[in-house]
Amino acid sequence: MAKGGDPLVLTPRIPGEDVRPMAQSQKSVKKREAILRAAIEIINAKGFAAATMTDIAAALHLKDAALYYYFPNKQALAYAGHQQSLERFEAILIKVDADGGTGSCKLRRFLQALLDDAVDNGPQLYFGDSSYLDQAQRQAIEAWTARLSRRLERFLEEGMADGTIAPCEPALVVQLMVGMLIWLTKWAPGTPGLTNQRLLDAIEALAMKGLAGPRAPAPPEACG
Repeated sequence: MAKGGDPLVLTPRIPGEDVRPMAQSQKSVKKREAILRAAIEIINAKGFAAATMTDIAAALHLKDAALYYYFPNKQALAYAGHQQSLERFEAILIKVDADGGTGSCKLRRFLQALLDDAVDNGPQLYFGDSSYLDQAQRQAIEAWTARLSRRLERFLEEGMADGTIAPCEPALVVQLMVGMLIWLTKWAPGTPGLTNQRLLDAIEALAMKGLAGPRAPAPPEACG
C-alpha cells in the first residue's frame, strides 16, 4: 500500500442494485457471468443504444426471457457490466500494489495484468460513456472510476520519487492512459493476428519508454 493511501479494499456493490433475488443462488452464478460477458462484448461492439437483449440472448443461444430472470432491463444489465468491470480493474490494482516494486514496475505489471484478465475473463465494458445510466448509477460509476484513477496516479508519483518514471503530471498522464485503454475495446479486436504481447509491446513503445526516468530498468523482464 502506498504511503498515505486509502485502505485497499474492494468497493461493495451499490445498495439497491436491481437484480432478481432468485438469480443470486450459487447455481446461477456461472450463467449470470456468461450473460455479463456476452453483454459487454456486444455493447462494446455495437454501443448501448444499438445493442438489444435479443442480441445478447442469441449470443448465448438463449431466449430473451432467460436474461430477464437475471436483469429486469438492458440498463440494469449494462450497470452490472460496469460494476463487474470496475471490480476487476480494482482487484488488479490491489494485487499489483501489494506485490510492491518501483513505480515503473507497478505500472508495467498493471498493464500486463489488465491484458491477461481480458483474455481470461473477456473484455471490460467500455467505460468512456455512462450517459445511458440513471443519475444515481452514473454518479456511482464516475466516483468509483475517479478513485481508481487516483490509485494509478500514485504509481506514477512513486515512480517519480524512485527515479523510474520521468517527471510528469500524474493526473493528466493517467487520463491519457485510461483513454488509450478505453479505446482498446473499440479498435483492438479488429486487428489481424493480434496477441497480448503485440499489444503490450505497442503500449511499451508508446507509454513506458516515454515515461522512463533515469533509473528505469531497460528490459521489461527487470520487473519480474
